[in-house]
Amino acid sequence: MPIDQDLADLQKVSFGYFLHETNPRTGLVADRTRVGSPASIAAVGMALTAYPIGVERGFCTREEARRKTLAVLRFLWNSPQGPERDAAGYKGFFYHFLDMESGRRVWKCELSTIDTALLMAGVLAAGHWFNHDSAEEAEIRDLADRLYRRVDWRWALNGGATLSHGWRPERGFLRYRWAGYDEALILYLLALGSPTFPIPPESYAAWLSTYRWKSVYGHEFVYAGPLFIHQFSHIWVDFRGIRDAFMREHGSDYFENSRTATYVQRAYAMRNPGGFAGYGAECWGITASDGPGRMCRTVGERQRRFFSYHARGAPFGPDDGTVSPWAAVASLPFAPEIVLPAIRHFHDLNLHMDNPYGFTASFNPTLAEPGGSPAGWVAPDHVGINQGPVVLMLENYRSGFVWRLMRRSPYLVEGLRRAGFRGGWLE
Repeated sequence: MPIDQDLADLQKVSFGYFLHETNPRTGLVADRTRVGSPASIAAVGMALTAYPIGVERGFCTREEARRKTLAVLRFLWNSPQGPERDAAGYKGFFYHFLDMESGRRVWKCELSTIDTALLMAGVLAAGHWFNHDSAEEAEIRDLADRLYRRVDWRWALNGGATLSHGWRPERGFLRYRWAGYDEALILYLLALGSPTFPIPPESYAAWLSTYRWKSVYGHEFVYAGPLFIHQFSHIWVDFRGIRDAFMREHGSDYFENSRTATYVQRAYAMRNPGGFAGYGAECWGITASDGPGRMCRTVGERQRRFFSYHARGAPFGPDDGTVSPWAAVASLPFAPEIVLPAIRHFHDLNLHMDNPYGFTASFNPTLAEPGGSPAGWVAPDHVGINQGPVVLMLENYRSGFVWRLMRRSPYLVEGLRRAGFRGGWLE
């Protein structure tokens, strides 16, 4: 089949996750397909961004998208906010995982700054797209604005220069702060652009000071090992041609940086220093993902250590031979010339067969049994924050839809300007 039809089919089945793994009453989206899974607020943010794409592409009706969007925005706005241990959130932030039915905190998880940012990016996307002159769409716009304005980003600084990873009611703020280049780019931008509780530009400068510029395989870029770090903020922000002070100094931008990171991933797989099965020019995608489990096993004549869910990275590890097709797909806007062959390879491995939402989340060919599938171990679950980047970055590759939509956000634009971004579409 022509590759454009393959991409359209992959996007459609991946979008199905947000149609079927959602509580119709609360609008909350399951973290994964495992029975009893709680909701992931980051997956909700991706769903809210995906629903307009579903309408534009004919995957769902506007009425269905409006109903799902309004359900979750109403639920989030009315969910309890406070210091209680079983609330849904506090200071406008939300806990990482919420019960699918009650919307309350589960697992004593943290009040997550980054997951709240991913949620709010989706909230703002929904508010900008639903622009019809109707009571329901006006309510969507109003709720989206109020939810974003309620987040007290300044509180999350906890008296320091950089933002905290999060907070727990039992012990207070986590000891970790967002430092080093990571997925927190979208977090800092939304925190800077707030009209109610903005953080100062000095906080962004403090974050930039922790970056590491590296040369890997002859490529120079701001380093981060897991591929998702180079993708998540790009779901909502078109970084082509716009630069902050750090990128101006190095003559690059974040889009080119992600393109470089994508090529480094492929180069790592081609070199394959760990001798893992399956790695090559068309088989790569090392990122945070599920894995075969915590165990040591002799494969061939070599003792191997494997992980469960882990933030895998390339080229400096950790790595256990687990490949995530979604991570390669989400790099399509950056480097289609090397991503498209990888998609074809995953298709030829039948990683989409018997999977309701497209490619399996991850697989490990090093654990292939003699005479069995060359894919080896295959993850049993589909995961919301894996499905979202497939749908959203495929659309940015196909049409630039989300990027154009978010250019209309005065809050995001203000955040970019306060972070010192100039050039390109900002001028």
